[in-house]
Amino acid sequence: MATSDKTATAPHLLVVIDHQEARVYRTEVVGAVPERIAPYDPHGYGKHLHSAHEWTDGKRQPERKSFYEAIAKTLRGAEQVLLFGGGTGRSSAMEMLHADLKAHHPDLAGKIIGSVVVDAHHTTEGQLLAKAKEFYAEFNKK
Repeated sequence: MATSDKTATAPHLLVVIDHQEARVYRTEVVGAVPERIAPYDPHGYGKHLHSAHEWTDGKRQPERKSFYEAIAKTLRGAEQVLLFGGGTGRSSAMEMLHADLKAHHPDLAGKIIGSVVVDAHHTTEGQLLAKAKEFYAEFNKK
């Protein structure tokens, strides 16, 4: 019973992220509705966050910082976090989020149990959640 009590208070989360938005799911809840986090876009351009002008005087643009801070706030209290995203290197929002968490929220970065490259735009929500549950089951077998 202690495990189910712990699961109820410390969820296993899935973050599906690209440069447009992040969707955060509780993987242990059937039919989970994601919390959607979109970057603040004060000018309404709907632009990707990885523009050539993303760094100014060594500081991130405010919309990127607020985007990552909103995700970090959502992840508070999680027992484990799994990241799904596309791309690699600087084109990967997943890797950029992970780096930001390591730099500014090392406690949350320590909760990340894996990062999986997926084509989220061509994968259904059900398939993403099934893949996450499979990953968690395998990871937590130990």
